[in-house]
Amino acid sequence: MASPGVFPLSCVVQQYAWGKTGSSSEVARLLASSDPSVRISEDQPYAELWMGAHPRGDAKILGSQKTLGQWIAENQDCLGSKVKAAFHGKLPFLFKVLSVETALSIQAHPDKELAEKLHLQAPQHYPDANHKPEMAIALTSFQGLCGFRPLEEIVAFLQKVPEFRFLIGDAAAAQLQQSVGSDSQAVASALRRCFSQLMTSEKKAVVEQLDRLVMRISQQVCAGNHMEDVLGELLLQLHQEYPGDIGCFAIYFLNVLTLKPGEAMFLEANVPHAYLKGDCVECMACSDNTVRAGLTPKFIDVPTLCEMLSYSPSPSQDRLFHPARSQEDPCLSIYNPPVPDFTVMKMEVPGSAAEYKVTALDSASILLVVQGTVTASTPTAPAAIPLRRGGVLFIGASESVLLRLTVPEDLLLFRACCLL
Repeated sequence: MASPGVFPLSCVVQQYAWGKTGSSSEVARLLASSDPSVRISEDQPYAELWMGAHPRGDAKILGSQKTLGQWIAENQDCLGSKVKAAFHGKLPFLFKVLSVETALSIQAHPDKELAEKLHLQAPQHYPDANHKPEMAIALTSFQGLCGFRPLEEIVAFLQKVPEFRFLIGDAAAAQLQQSVGSDSQAVASALRRCFSQLMTSEKKAVVEQLDRLVMRISQQVCAGNHMEDVLGELLLQLHQEYPGDIGCFAIYFLNVLTLKPGEAMFLEANVPHAYLKGDCVECMACSDNTVRAGLTPKFIDVPTLCEMLSYSPSPSQDRLFHPARSQEDPCLSIYNPPVPDFTVMKMEVPGSAAEYKVTALDSASILLVVQGTVTASTPTAPAAIPLRRGGVLFIGASESVLLRLTVPEDLLLFRACCLL
């Protein structure tokens, strides 16, 4: 361990079936870059890299027998005074890298009140009483679903996709069309009715209508026709990944976002979403509470999802979360969501720079090197810490770190922290 409050971490890889396999995965590439002794298996999925102190994936401290969670429990002042008090001596966030190959569930996360209720009712499915807001920042082109579309777009799909309208039913579809331009309460009521009608459709009807739609789109594609107006390519992709799944129809309700590297979406409580494909860094409150309703082999809780959702339609561009550029540091962008649990900082340092200072915060933080090669030193460190692509550094509260570039290439860093 290099310093009482600054040290490198060995993080936890989760090999879920939906992850990218082998070296196609950014998770695997980061692992191999950070440690040349790591051998990547090309037929294994490398879905998530967990950087934090979560009980199901507690990072290890390099050069020590302890996990990060154990060390924090013994050194709670490293969290920062406000964070220590507000989160009862625990790191409030979990930092991740995700590499998504197949769609990752139609879902939403409960607020704290609902999380407490669900945990009491069904702890086997909702393992803690915390909320789980989260943010995804793209590393590569990253596609996801996020929030309800504007009503006009949903109504257009009801007209263009008869199979979708069949499952919704004429009465609910008419109510939705009539609510266009109405007040938010009327809109929410109509949207809730339509979405609930879809998600509670009988399995046999869903399979029949989905098979019809897939056949119709496939025939049109084979004939050389573009089917973008009904999201044909995406529909076929999801059906191939999850045949007969009700979640395939959710694309007609939810915004489809394709994030460029550095672009982000913030998923607050009760917002329906799904990750579809790509690589991202993700930060979230330290919780496991997810309410799912499709595109997943895991536990599905349709009644809870339909009841909890925020039925507030908005254009896809409104779902982008924009960082603030630092006034003091031209290399720094700050993604600061409206929740207390976490903030993410992105640092882009030109390769022509000799060094870069990671400033001290009144918060513990975790630093990920996505690109570049540096040595990290602190005023209290007995020796510099070498960091390359994929390297992860824990930084205690009030600790500053000086990064010296050892290779003249641009640096890309992400830092998760808690700014109370």
